[in-house]
Amino acid sequence: MSTSTRPALVLGGQFAAELSELAIPWQAEAAPDPRILVLNEPLATELGLDPEWLRGAEGVGLLTGRSVPVDATPVAQAYAGHQFGAYSPRLGDGRALLLGEVLDPAGRRRDLHLKGSGRTPFARAGDGLAAVGPMLREHVVSEAMHALGIPTTRSLAVVATGRRVQRERTLPGAVLARVAGSHLRVGTFQFARATGDVALLQRLADHAIDRHHPEAAGTDDRYAALLRAVVADQASLVARWMLVGFVHGVMNTDNTTISGETIDYGPCAFLDRYDPATVYSSIDTAGRYAYGNQPAVARWNLARLAEAMLPLLHEEQDRAVELAVEAVDAFVPAYGASWTSGMRARLGLPEQVASGDVGSLAEELLGLLQEHRVDHTAFFRSLGAVARGDTGAARRAGADEAAFDAWFGRWLPLRPDAASMDLVNPVHIPRNHLVEEALDAAVEGDLTLVHRLLEAVTDPYVERPHLERYAAPAPSDLGPYRTFCGT
Repeated sequence: MSTSTRPALVLGGQFAAELSELAIPWQAEAAPDPRILVLNEPLATELGLDPEWLRGAEGVGLLTGRSVPVDATPVAQAYAGHQFGAYSPRLGDGRALLLGEVLDPAGRRRDLHLKGSGRTPFARAGDGLAAVGPMLREHVVSEAMHALGIPTTRSLAVVATGRRVQRERTLPGAVLARVAGSHLRVGTFQFARATGDVALLQRLADHAIDRHHPEAAGTDDRYAALLRAVVADQASLVARWMLVGFVHGVMNTDNTTISGETIDYGPCAFLDRYDPATVYSSIDTAGRYAYGNQPAVARWNLARLAEAMLPLLHEEQDRAVELAVEAVDAFVPAYGASWTSGMRARLGLPEQVASGDVGSLAEELLGLLQEHRVDHTAFFRSLGAVARGDTGAARRAGADEAAFDAWFGRWLPLRPDAASMDLVNPVHIPRNHLVEEALDAAVEGDLTLVHRLLEAVTDPYVERPHLERYAAPAPSDLGPYRTFCGT
């Protein structure tokens, strides 16, 4: 018999208290028959929550938003945003709630947030609900990103609600419980700026400094320092996306975080064959958010943050613009440095190799991968074996050995470190066809493939015989792959 008792759970309300103009108190809709599908026990423990308690009635109530501490203040957050380049002044949490903030045992403040918990005043024409498949996608991919060392929001749990959700067909409903450093976005600043209330904008910036960049508080130009820090974090984040072949798919300003975490895994996917023009999202018909466009889009989004922050940067408009431009212009060199550093590691090159030479080798290699339609992840993983003398490894990964001979002839004399490469070039990513296979089974009630996929992607650098299928490139006859927003 279980002796688990409810932990002394405290959900802080710092955001709701300090920025009430951006928070509407709200309550989650009741789930008729809630049932945990997946629970992230390591994350629960990291947060100081008892996994056994979370699996009980009270814990499930917390994970669906219907049983929160009496002093908690769940809120729907307000934000604006540029969606595919078009400005929307009032977006907000249409189907989400910030339950509050958890102070974990390490002293870090983390948001506990729900997705799919019902309509809010920001829902517009939406039903406020979510389906099992997309919520499990976010769980799998966000945990894969975490395992790859990429800053990300994380899934604590996916709970089936027992409610049916109408999309193109009727699907089982679910709620995602998500954890983040915060849910502050570029769009949050855009919303505050649009109110015309500079004091609100200043309080928002102070809140962001306190949550994410306290070092800016001690500077003479704290708000410019905040902007510079966000630019640096986003440059590093997007460089990491590019290095692993991650395609976000919906890089709107409301999906660009102040914390530098990846957020919103709706139409996301990973590259199969390397091609900068790759677009997976069914609604991105113009290719705005194509894989190769992501650095430029991130910089554009940060320019919108700088515009929103202008009243805080300097009392003189011209000087405020200068500071904004300087901060945003720093994105390009910061991104380049992060990408080159990451590519140096992926190619196993020692520090004695000049950064310019690393960049040239990498660009030439990527051109070959594109020309010969080679699988991105499998090829980079094969390089460790090639460095050990097994040149056939590249061929087994899909590369025509002869086409790459000249490149290998320049790279191998630089004495790449095979062991270090194996630590940064993953065996496993959430392969698109395997994600769909697992989600289709889960919708029918079978979570076996979801758990097997999680086993692979949460330990991505280790080769295991029973997971060979999860390391293989996509079948050549797979055909075009499409993902969908708003599901």
